[in-house]
Amino acid sequence: MSETAPGTTELTSQYSNQVTDDLERNLKEQERLSGEIEALQGQLAALRQDHTVLLNIQQVLGTPTPADSPSTPPGAVVPAPRKKAAAPDERTGTRKSTARAGKQTGKQTEKKTEKKTGKKAAAKASTVPSGATLVDLVREHLAGQREPRSAAEICTELGRQYPERTIKTTVVRTTLEGLVARNQAQRTKQGSSVFYTSPDASEAAAQTEDGSQQTD
Repeated sequence: MSETAPGTTELTSQYSNQVTDDLERNLKEQERLSGEIEALQGQLAALRQDHTVLLNIQQVLGTPTPADSPSTPPGAVVPAPRKKAAAPDERTGTRKSTARAGKQTGKQTEKKTEKKTGKKAAAKASTVPSGATLVDLVREHLAGQREPRSAAEICTELGRQYPERTIKTTVVRTTLEGLVARNQAQRTKQGSSVFYTSPDASEAAAQTEDGSQQTD
């Protein structure tokens, strides 16, 4: 039988301890780098969200984007547009519009009113320059309406009047909220639905209602 030399045993023990220490340092370094990566990913996600919000605000304010200013930072991965997420919003707006229209009485009167309103809206749309911002289009559309309109209804009508432009319901809703913040539009809520009107239309409706009450 061969006996292990004391020197060999001591050398093996040293290597074993060194490997154990290296493994511990490796694990600690992995944990440190993982924490830094998670923190950087969180900061990147927050910056992307802020970037999207700032772009929406810029579009609401009608500020032109410089040609040499990229809309996305270099090297940033832009997620694909979520077309499926936008579809339920549009379908919901259409169902609410249909249900609200079905509750109104006097279908003959409503059709005549819609025809007159459509002619006025078309006349106002013709006066809007081709390079007008979405804010101008939404404001002009509201000015030609006598009844409250939802964001989905306004988006559908503008898409029909300006087929060459890509108009989304979410952007129209953001634009409407910006007009409400500047007192250039009024917002009303009926149940879970939100509708918008121009200040002129709201004042005219209030005057008509007051006149009816005085006549009674």
